Amino acid sequence: MINNVKILKTDILSDNWYVLKKVTYEYIKKDGTKLTQTREAYDRGNGATILLYNLIQKTVILTKQFRLPTFINGNANGMLIEACAGLLDKDNPEDCIKRETEEETGYKITDVQKIFEAYMSPGSVTEILYFFIAEYSKDMKINDGGGVEHEEENIEVIEVNIDEALKMVETGEVKDAKTIILLQYIRLNKIL
Repeated sequence: MINNVKILKTDILSDNWYVLKKVTYEYIKKDGTKLTQTREAYDRGNGATILLYNLIQKTVILTKQFRLPTFINGNANGMLIEACAGLLDKDNPEDCIKRETEEETGYKITDVQKIFEAYMSPGSVTEILYFFIAEYSKDMKINDGGGVEHEEENIEVIEVNIDEALKMVETGEVKDAKTIILLQYIRLNKIL
């Protein structure tokens, strides 16, 4: 456990999209050694993610969209299959995920179950991600989804059998961590 952390200096490297900070800090290790380190931290706010599942059909709803960072890092077409997600934008996590679900998937859900929250990349990103699951049915579909135009989203909605979705993890078609975690949660907890 680290005690006595002291921030010595914080520089803003970028605030163009979100905030990238360079932080110099000192802390005292368990053995009493005082260390000074400099790290960068990217603050894009907290987010929420959800996996919609249908008990009767044994299906889940996923999305597919272009993700520039994956393209830069070798994803040939930049397309990523993932669970619905979004930034909180000053909402509470439950309201956020209900809004994002409707915008991205076209399903209007009212009952969501928070399963946990987690830091997804704590070495460099401040974000806490709130994980949800919710049951869906065809009668909850109120529009085509696909995202909102003013956010320039271009999202494809995918309905897939849970076994096929898990196979997509094995084959590398699904490489998104939050999605893998949610799919495994559904299977490990015998929901589908």
